[in-house]
Amino acid sequence: MPLVVSYDHLTNAPWGLPPLDYICIMQVDNKLVSHLAHLSRLNVAPEKMDKLVADMQDLVGFVEKLNELDTTGTEPLMHMGDCINVLRSDEVKGSIDRTAALKNAPDQNGEFFKVPKVINK
Repeated sequence: MPLVVSYDHLTNAPWGLPPLDYICIMQVDNKLVSHLAHLSRLNVAPEKMDKLVADMQDLVGFVEKLNELDTTGTEPLMHMGDCINVLRSDEVKGSIDRTAALKNAPDQNGEFFKVPKVINK
């Protein structure tokens, strides 16, 4: 099942490049899935290869269905929303004192937590 994709939305005027309108045809078969599995460092059992090929062909069919939509006049999105860096403001809050922090420590010396040594020289 071939996949036909038009890339003219990626090179519209906002990037200053002339629009490209070309077609990329993709055929999903055992060879492609084996190659992708190799690149992904996945071991695909031979008995599952046909199912994986069929699933990938279904995905390609879904993208083909999306390509039928008329997107004329639709601006490409860089982000899903208009919000940029929505972070909470830092708030200074109280903390507990040293004795309260060390109170339930399994091992401490009155000033610090004692933990097992993990680095050997």
